[in-house]
Amino acid sequence: MEGIFYKTFLKSVAKKEKQLAILIDPEKFNISSVKLFLKKIPNETTHLFVGGSTVANGETEETVKALKAESKLPVFLFPGDHSHITPLADVLLFLTLLSGRNAEYLIGQQIKSISKLKNSSLEIISTGYILIDGGTDSSVSKVTKTEPLSQENIELIVNTALAGQFMGAKLIYLEAGSGAKYPVNPEIISEVKNAINVPLIVGGGIKTEYQIQLAYNSGADMIVMGTTFESSHFGSAQ
Repeated sequence: MEGIFYKTFLKSVAKKEKQLAILIDPEKFNISSVKLFLKKIPNETTHLFVGGSTVANGETEETVKALKAESKLPVFLFPGDHSHITPLADVLLFLTLLSGRNAEYLIGQQIKSISKLKNSSLEIISTGYILIDGGTDSSVSKVTKTEPLSQENIELIVNTALAGQFMGAKLIYLEAGSGAKYPVNPEIISEVKNAINVPLIVGGGIKTEYQIQLAYNSGADMIVMGTTFESSHFGSAQ
């Protein structure tokens, strides 16, 4: 059964309304400056993502609590580990690392999360997560001990996305990794978007207004940015 946040996302996609999520890493986030942070985020921001590959126990929950106290934007969990899940958020992206072959991130972490989720009010959205080479050794690769897919192998990326959809993923997330030197190639975004019929999220390495618009124009339904938004030309949120 589709939840309210996913239905809202689908309506936005149908209207061709582009979504922008700001990704907050609890390990690097200063809770005491949450009000200032929220004033700096772009006016175009539609979602707040909270997550990181290596987060200490309790940091995610404290970050979500601080954000929810000051913002009405929906908070989506983007966890690197089952221990990062908190019921205080609105939505959990239930990730499957489709690009890797480490069973721990294909099914292991998912099973470990069930004790927290079976009685939770979190809206859970099955998400096929595909790590793509962004020119750096990303934290996701290090933690999951998996290799990203080459940007040159477009057919493999498209087939991986389709496999995720066929297995039930309601979202496909193409990620170039934190600190990526370059984002996901527009041709990849376009080919994946043309192949799937679920919303497409694209993140990693997107730093400029040009790159943002290029990703949108290529078919991304949502762009995910980290703190690089501060050096972009977006306006600040009020």
